[in-house]
Amino acid sequence: MDTPGHRRLIDARRASDGSGVRLQRVLAREGMGALDPLLLLDDFAIADRHDTPPGFPEHPHRGFETLTLMLDGAMAHADHLGNRDLVETGEVAWMRAGRGVIHAEQPVLRNGRAHGLQLWLNLPARDKLSDPAYRRIPAAQIPRLAPTPGCRVRVIAGDLELAGTQTHGPLTEAACAPLLLDLALDPGGEFDLPATPGWRRLLYVHQGRVAIADDGIRRHQLAELDDTEGLRLTAGTEGAGALLIAARPLAEPLAHYGPFVMNTQAEIDQAIADYEAGRLTD
Repeated sequence: MDTPGHRRLIDARRASDGSGVRLQRVLAREGMGALDPLLLLDDFAIADRHDTPPGFPEHPHRGFETLTLMLDGAMAHADHLGNRDLVETGEVAWMRAGRGVIHAEQPVLRNGRAHGLQLWLNLPARDKLSDPAYRRIPAAQIPRLAPTPGCRVRVIAGDLELAGTQTHGPLTEAACAPLLLDLALDPGGEFDLPATPGWRRLLYVHQGRVAIADDGIRRHQLAELDDTEGLRLTAGTEGAGALLIAARPLAEPLAHYGPFVMNTQAEIDQAIADYEAGRLTD
């Protein structure tokens, strides 16, 4: 639907993945590709009612990148490349599946909780079969800004110019060169987002509520924002936490099956055959 400041709202849907991880999943009704270059977004939260927290046992990927932002708790990462890592609160893990990666992720509770966001970002056709890679970005390396009272911004990736000063995010490897902002707003806090013509701009609210003009975006909703004008985001009475994702669409054909995202069905068939034959990561 069209409303001032944004083009449509998408409600996250309850889903389950891995070994019983319950999450909120954002996927456009038209399927992957409709929010190009974002493929999907998962919002997972695990509480201490579990004796053994559910997780994501070893599984394959090909043809895209993942980005995991830990809002609370931690995530243990292991992959076939030999990476063994622990992503703590406030940290970001980036992984390029490329031609193939096999990895496992296990939430680790801190103070009885683990909460995070994971994005799937598409790779352009030229990079679909590139070398897989992994990197953790410590929280201390992510620039923090306070452009207005009650507004805190962490620049994860891309360049953000505020008041004549440009800040560069530490994640430079993502192929779609996104702007990724982790926003925290106190009750009534405001953030002015400049126009980005030609970019797809998406705002996911994981806590509280955000208003643009007179229209609200509540928790577990993703809004596709108008890219042609500057927008003012205002938090509701409970404050808000949100992730801004902006990038130029790849505008390439897309084929998807389970953990594989390619450009054609033939490439999907090849990915399945390679995995079944044990050569996905060759």
